[in-house]
Amino acid sequence: MKTVPTVRLVEKADTAVLPDLPEEVALAMSDIAGAAREGLLALSVAAGMAVMQTMFEAELSEACGPKGKHNRDRVAVRHGTEKGSVTLGGRRISVTRPRARTVDGHEMPLGSYAHFAAEDMLTQVVMEWMLAGVATRRHARTSEPVGEQLAAAQKSVSKSAVSRRFVRQTETALAELMARDLSGEDIAVLMLDGEHMAERCVVVALAITADGTKKPVGLWDGSTENKTVVRALLADLVSRGLRFEDGLPVVCDGAN
Repeated sequence: MKTVPTVRLVEKADTAVLPDLPEEVALAMSDIAGAAREGLLALSVAAGMAVMQTMFEAELSEACGPKGKHNRDRVAVRHGTEKGSVTLGGRRISVTRPRARTVDGHEMPLGSYAHFAAEDMLTQVVMEWMLAGVATRRHARTSEPVGEQLAAAQKSVSKSAVSRRFVRQTETALAELMARDLSGEDIAVLMLDGEHMAERCVVVALAITADGTKKPVGLWDGSTENKTVVRALLADLVSRGLRFEDGLPVVCDGAN
């Protein structure tokens, strides 16, 4: 019979008896052990945060040399720490990040910190949850369980913060949609229809390409589905390269 290995969760006091471990490693292990009692995801997050701090230190050591040792070839010197924050799923987490200055006195950015501090993933999560129907006020309650310590320090999960991020991202996505070049698209059919939202009517242009792919290509806001709105939308599509020299079927309902 195959023996299945077991994992023993240790208390923080237990790390004191572990031999030949640096203080930083022993402290990280005690934090990870504590997180394990809150679940596997909290354990994984705690381990990831410890790895992230190790990456910060490795990058510093490469530029400044080992801590506490003189290095003639160093290109930077350690310059204390400061508060920062990194992205963790649908939240921002406060962290302490190390600083360094080049030998001529300029701030040296840490590439590893910039990577983890980027907000692309946070924006993506917010968009996915909003499109899935999660209300802004429920984002904090639907976030993954990452452990009490990190949850207490989380940011960017309030109703207003989520709403602002969603608005910024949808504005960006709409601007990209409305500026998309259509000259390279082999559009076979153009379909127009109105969608009523918040007492407004948005006319949607959906293109069907020769290979059957459906692509939204335009939106136009109006009070009703009338000829003025539709003509303005069509004129915008033409200005962006819509080709119709060989004829283009346009399908719309009777309201247009």
